[in-house]
Amino acid sequence: MTGEQARAAWLAWLAGERRASPNTLEAYGHDIAEFLGFLTRHLGGEPDIAALGALRPADLRGFLAARAGAGDGTATRARRLAAVRGFLRYLTRRHAMAALPVGALRGPRPKPPIPRALTTADARAVARDVGEHYDPARHERAPLQAARDVALFTLLYGAGLRIAEALALNLGDAPLPGGSAALRVVGKGAKERLVPVLPAVRVAMADYLKHRGPGAADDPLFLGARGGRLDAAVAQRSLREFRRLAGLPEHATPHALRHSFATHLLGAGADLRAIQDLLGHASLSTTQRYTAVDAAGLLATWKKAHPRAG
Repeated sequence: MTGEQARAAWLAWLAGERRASPNTLEAYGHDIAEFLGFLTRHLGGEPDIAALGALRPADLRGFLAARAGAGDGTATRARRLAAVRGFLRYLTRRHAMAALPVGALRGPRPKPPIPRALTTADARAVARDVGEHYDPARHERAPLQAARDVALFTLLYGAGLRIAEALALNLGDAPLPGGSAALRVVGKGAKERLVPVLPAVRVAMADYLKHRGPGAADDPLFLGARGGRLDAAVAQRSLREFRRLAGLPEHATPHALRHSFATHLLGAGADLRAIQDLLGHASLSTTQRYTAVDAAGLLATWKKAHPRAG
């Protein structure tokens, strides 16, 4: 088996058995292609499974050093090493390749970025006023698009959804006044979770559906200009146009509304594990990033208010 054949088999396994997302498959596939290209130059020929089984930690360190020289940052190199480890472990378990001591190799440890949340006032402004930039003279269905964006971004801030999760909802999922107390969301890895729905979200959704009109339960909830499912890039562009008109910060994005949801809940005293469940995080360590946001906010307030802070 050649290295390229092994790469294709691993990606097929990730897609079929691990249900990896398309973005993960693309990133990991590129990482292993870079790794195999490095080994071809390093070893003087395309590696096969025997050559891969004979690698040493020094070879992997050489790959990381080469990528650093090519301009890869710490986070990118850490991801590439994770991909290489997964690839080699797969070959060991599924294709009887000699086991390598890859677990002992320590790669760069990127510092996780602190999520950038909006202020409460800015988040509410997005949820309330995001449709104001639609001009009937320029937009064929301005009232519909405005109501749709208000419903979408109110949902993101009010329930902490990812943009992809919200856009995957169907008409039968729409949270309406008097409906189910919780919304069933399908997140990463096809994992389902229930999130409570605020009255403000239900009101915004009901107003949008008046403009949208009826349809089948499995029709897309959020429609694009041509009647198909709304594309995430279109929603992002809409918020980008609004934030410029409203003077909002550059980090006012759909995902920042999810960050704001978690940060504002934590600031109000919500339990960290409850926030983890609401966000659909597999690990509590991912949710714990928001404690750094809350601490940073407290420090900023202290610096502004305390007479000895200067």
